[in-house]
Amino acid sequence: MAGSQWDLPPELCCRPMAFVALTGLDVVYNAVHRAIWDAFCANRRADRVPISFKVLAGDHEYPKCRTKRTSYEWYIPKGILKTGWMNKHLNLVPALVVLFYELDWDDPQWKEKQSECATKVEIVRTSLQGRNAKVAVVLIQKKTPLPPGEDLVASERAQALCTACDLSGKSLFVLPHTDHLVGYIIRLENAFYEHAQTYYYTEIRRVKSHKEFLNKTTHQLLFVRHQFKIAFFSELKQDTQNALKYYRTAYSLVHELRAHETNMLEIKTMAGFINYKICRLCFQHNTPLDAIAQFRKHMDQCKKKIGCAELAFEHSAWMSKQFQSFGELFDEAIKLGLTAIQTQNPGFYYQQAACYTQDRKQLAHQLCQAGASYPSPDPLDTQSGGLDFYGQRPWRQGHQSIDPQDAEKEKVGILALQIKERDVPHSELIIALLGNAVAQFKKYKCPRMKSHLMVQMGEEYYHAKDYTKAFKLLDYVMCDYRTERWCALLTDILSTALRCAYLMASVKDYILYCMELLGRASDLKEEQKSRIEKNLLKVLMNDVPEPEPDCDPSSVGAARSLWTDRMALAGSNEMTIEVQDYIPFIQCKAKFQSPSFHVDQPIQLQVFVRADCPHPVSFNKLSVSLSNQEYNQWCVAESSGQEDMTLLPGKPKRYRFSFVAKTEDVGKKIEITGIELMMGSDNGRCVFLSWRGAGGDAASAHEALQSSRSSRRWARGNEAHPELDWDGITLQNSTMIISRVPKISVVLSHQPPILTNEMYCIRLAVQSQEDAVARDVQLTTGLKPGQDANLSQTTHVTLDAFKVCDDSAASLLPDVPLGDLQPGGTLEKCIYFRCGSTGPRVFLFHVAYSVETAVEGRQIICKCHKDETVTIDTLVPFDVSVKFVSTKFEPLDRVAVDIPFLLLTDVVSSSPWPLLLASSSLQLLTLTSNTPQLQSQLQEVVLQTAECATECFCLRCPPGTNDNNTVATGQYLISWRRQSSNPDGPLIQTTVTLPHIILESVPVYIYADLPSFGRVRESLPVRYHIENRTSLVQEVEMAVEPSDAFMFSGLKQVRLRILPGTEQQMLYNYYPLMAGYQTLPQLNINLPRCQSSNTQALKRFLPQRIFVKPQGRQPEDASIAAA
Repeated sequence: MAGSQWDLPPELCCRPMAFVALTGLDVVYNAVHRAIWDAFCANRRADRVPISFKVLAGDHEYPKCRTKRTSYEWYIPKGILKTGWMNKHLNLVPALVVLFYELDWDDPQWKEKQSECATKVEIVRTSLQGRNAKVAVVLIQKKTPLPPGEDLVASERAQALCTACDLSGKSLFVLPHTDHLVGYIIRLENAFYEHAQTYYYTEIRRVKSHKEFLNKTTHQLLFVRHQFKIAFFSELKQDTQNALKYYRTAYSLVHELRAHETNMLEIKTMAGFINYKICRLCFQHNTPLDAIAQFRKHMDQCKKKIGCAELAFEHSAWMSKQFQSFGELFDEAIKLGLTAIQTQNPGFYYQQAACYTQDRKQLAHQLCQAGASYPSPDPLDTQSGGLDFYGQRPWRQGHQSIDPQDAEKEKVGILALQIKERDVPHSELIIALLGNAVAQFKKYKCPRMKSHLMVQMGEEYYHAKDYTKAFKLLDYVMCDYRTERWCALLTDILSTALRCAYLMASVKDYILYCMELLGRASDLKEEQKSRIEKNLLKVLMNDVPEPEPDCDPSSVGAARSLWTDRMALAGSNEMTIEVQDYIPFIQCKAKFQSPSFHVDQPIQLQVFVRADCPHPVSFNKLSVSLSNQEYNQWCVAESSGQEDMTLLPGKPKRYRFSFVAKTEDVGKKIEITGIELMMGSDNGRCVFLSWRGAGGDAASAHEALQSSRSSRRWARGNEAHPELDWDGITLQNSTMIISRVPKISVVLSHQPPILTNEMYCIRLAVQSQEDAVARDVQLTTGLKPGQDANLSQTTHVTLDAFKVCDDSAASLLPDVPLGDLQPGGTLEKCIYFRCGSTGPRVFLFHVAYSVETAVEGRQIICKCHKDETVTIDTLVPFDVSVKFVSTKFEPLDRVAVDIPFLLLTDVVSSSPWPLLLASSSLQLLTLTSNTPQLQSQLQEVVLQTAECATECFCLRCPPGTNDNNTVATGQYLISWRRQSSNPDGPLIQTTVTLPHIILESVPVYIYADLPSFGRVRESLPVRYHIENRTSLVQEVEMAVEPSDAFMFSGLKQVRLRILPGTEQQMLYNYYPLMAGYQTLPQLNINLPRCQSSNTQALKRFLPQRIFVKPQGRQPEDASIAAA
């Protein structure tokens, strides 16, 4: 039998839809009819009713209906389901035949066309004789019909046409050919769908009516058949719930049949059909768990129903098809929106289908006779060209007894099936199923399952002698098995890949896989490794290797000739193999002895090589490639004798390389870019094994991890084991060339902290411990780069001690020459820093020089440098506070124009070191001094920490200044330095901006002249001066209030007129009565012409109290007079 015999019939796999036949349409020559047909079948959306349309001729011959059976008493069924029954009801027997006829209601030849239409309807009925199919008529009209009830002629003629054609009113339709044709067609479809459902409902009832005539003794097959038919009609009727119910009943009944070898295939075939329908409907109803449960139940019930032992391969083929079909259903449901998971996806079912196909292949090799000839005549031929019933044998169709009808025919038929099975391309079937499974596992991110199945695909390609594809697949999946250390699996895959490489005569791949099978990841026995090593040496000597065991004998001869041709080719004797992603039998590790080397030290590089093969192996050359290719010439080892480059099994060997770095590479990294080992010879074949970086292979990372874990469990006592610990060797693929260690000392002397804006001195002393002269000593100093950008703008450095550097000075001085430094000598330099803001700063002192030294007998000039950093905080030297007071030392919030007041400044030292205040000065803007000269009162004053120095200035706002405004006062300048600093050094000038003042104008200014003290019972003259500061004549009312402490003489109350710019004086003689501080009699002043002025504000210019001494015994007390 052909491989396609196990495919499910297409009528079983499709979605059943009601079959409606359309007659009377000429879709070839009539454009109107073609448009109607296109509207029915073209671009059908999912929301339209499920109907299958077909255009048939009016006299089309439909399948004849069998004579209805009235009794089943003596009827013995010959099978369960006929092979043509599903197709007949899907495509041959319509549920409804629709006759299209062009006829308008007002047609002049109405009578003749009515008769012609009735004749055509009768012809259709005749061809459907015995069928329950309905007949309908559609009138194609050119005009749009009027609404029902308005066109009386149409109603009468429609009734007449129904009578003539023997149709009900529901079977006559009108189709106007207008712009809205598709809309009319959709309405017609809905009507056709209702007629079709009525037909299938009738068919279901007809099949159900047979049940009362059946008995379970002889009609078991009919029970199954009828349930299947009812379910299929329900599907055509789109009643999927009832269809699922009847399919389940049919499935239960088919497993109740008496099974034996002659009918086992038929029972399994029908069980498979019904199971497919059940699973499909479960997925359609969105109940995937029910579908999976049904399929598992189906497999459990059928997996042991093998049938004929000589045809056991058929059972495996049938099982494979069951899994494949369910996988396809599962995949189709996923495409329609079902969600699958890693542990439950279609890939598992495709995989199981492939496993059963592999079983089929093995059984076919066992059961099918190799030398037998195909029998004649062909027992598989039938008169009709096909089977009458699903699942039956061609040579005994309809035979239902337990024993075969003809034993000889049975034997010949089995032989024919076996011979047919030999021609089945089993490997192609297996590969296709495995490919589907791989695609599913890749989709659901199951990498190990995907790799496992790809290995099976590769092995199947190998058995199919497609060695190229087998090699590609196996080579692709080996990466995963290498990194995860699946040694047993990798060995098996490598063995198959090696056979493929041998049979293809792929020299490079053959060498590579020989190396892997000799390596530590291989589980082969020693004798097998020895054989492979001999073959490898033969290839290296340009000889043909021996064939691999288990190779197909028919392919070995062709492979030998290919190998002979390969060995004869000239120019192909050198090849490079990148072994980084493999696990070769030669391991290589390289390391620099240190992560960094000084430029005056030789760079030490070690390369470790180990062979894992069973016998010693030799190589001819070992070379290391570095990122700077100029050093490569120093990293080459070549065989000068046979013993030098021979590796013993499992014994690591170390090769040392040394070279001197160039001074221009200081600060650069040197990396190992690759290692190359040459095997073979010029006479034979040269193979260069190449490692990227510092060596290692696909398994090195995993082995290093295991080694680090196991090393913790062992004591560190390696002195008794002088041999190298291979697993303990770690890769060091790069090293840094750093400058020579400087032999100088850098000492910084200074007095922190820094005071703002001062020239802060740091004394640098460089002392040499070198054996040679340090030449071209240079200093780079200043603010260390990488700090806040604001600091670099407010930090300045200079070497000039006699000048305060301005804001244009840099924050970093590069390459300041200091000259040469003799051995044991010292260089000193003072650097001055000026910081304009507070906060900590990091200062850098970078001293660089060059010195001549010897490295391995070579004289080189090394550049050395030493960095010193110091963090210094910056503080303000002193705090300055300013306040304005009156001449009586009372605080002022406003200053009167042209009236003197006092400016007080307090300077509080916050420096931990003594400060020398050289001088101070005022820079006034709008104000003027009330004294002839402003002299500094802080000159040469020394302030200790927290001490305060106060200075007082008498100022006046000149007349004419715009009053009632805030005006700038000016600046207060202080020149200072540290007391310990160089006296010849520059002074630091600190500028303090004075606060603004608010001006006010007074119309009258009054002040008093009086002695500094009085004496009891002695006259105390007081003269009051009243000045008019306005341009108007001012009236002044003055009144003196009495006081208990004084008697006085003078005008107690007076009214004055003062001209503009003039002054009046009032003289009073006060007579003190009590000693001590006494309040003077209050002088009340009122300005009637200047109501806006505050007379209380005028009183602040007058003295309020005076000190009165007691009356002395001596008239003239010299001591008091002196005071």
